Amino acid sequence: MGSREQRIMGNCNGLQGRRKRSKMPKDQRLDSSCTDIPTHEGIKTVGIHKVCEFSTGSVLCLCVVTWNMNGKASSEDFAELVGRDRRFDLLAVGLQEVPRRNVARLLQAALDETHSLLGEATMQSLQLFIFGPKNSEPSTKEMRIDKHAVRGCGGLIGRKKGAVGIYINFNGIRLLFISCHLSAHAAHARNVEERNSQCRHISHSLFSKDRNPYARPSHLTVWLGDLNYRIHGLSTLPVRSLIRKNLLSLLTSKDQLLQEAEKGQVFDGYCEGTLSFKPTYKYNAGSSNYDTSYKIRVPSWTDRILFKVDGYSGIDAVLHSYESMDQIESSDHKPVKAHLCLKFNHV
Repeated sequence: MGSREQRIMGNCNGLQGRRKRSKMPKDQRLDSSCTDIPTHEGIKTVGIHKVCEFSTGSVLCLCVVTWNMNGKASSEDFAELVGRDRRFDLLAVGLQEVPRRNVARLLQAALDETHSLLGEATMQSLQLFIFGPKNSEPSTKEMRIDKHAVRGCGGLIGRKKGAVGIYINFNGIRLLFISCHLSAHAAHARNVEERNSQCRHISHSLFSKDRNPYARPSHLTVWLGDLNYRIHGLSTLPVRSLIRKNLLSLLTSKDQLLQEAEKGQVFDGYCEGTLSFKPTYKYNAGSSNYDTSYKIRVPSWTDRILFKVDGYSGIDAVLHSYESMDQIESSDHKPVKAHLCLKFNHV
């Protein structure tokens, strides 16, 4: 599997959403496409299809979770995290600021007898786990793991910044999961470019040791984690007022990640569900109240799940849910979960 193919590849075919185009320097593109057309798409916002055809109309169903744990963990939280509805084939869990506990064991205990661990990638407090149905190991034809560290530890030793990645061929479907934790500095322009640069370095560095120009691209790439992009241009009180009034759509235009993608800086052609849930950071740990410390941080959608389908794969991706898990209160972040199913498009 080559780095060029493993980077941010493919199109989000079969999904409709917002699309922005403008010219940009070729060397600033995050993904390496097969065309030199100097345009970009930004992040396409896709709708939710409520009904999941698990085990009937889908090739593969995925449950994807990202959570910055803030150094705290409990078996009750993990039971809530994985839930009781197991209508998925693979479960991908990306965790940041993980405490010094055997998190894989806690996740396995929460999953009980339905799923077992297929692979894990860890870099200190940054961890990624892939679970599949019990006895599904023969369906895993290939698995590769890599990691890439970037500067910054959030002021706490052991809280690693960077990304870990898992490539897996499951039932003939090639999947790439990248779980990251980017720079934690707030909303200033210089720090936005630092996050952009970290995304590009991660994209070009993961799996680069296995360069193979003839390798086939992944059918699906999923990028999840605490990306740390903030709401910019509004102070904390107006933002909190809009959240209380459930006017979240008025905040998305101030979201740095969407802004930078529209400029062609990061995540070109990726897809994301509508941000219909409240910003996931920063909360008072142990509650669902936003930050009341002296910093009174501006609430932001720091925790995200993005995905991209290779345009030549013959596969469509359908998003069935994209939500935060507000009932989990141990961290200053809320977990985010997505349910994604793949189908052959038969076109």
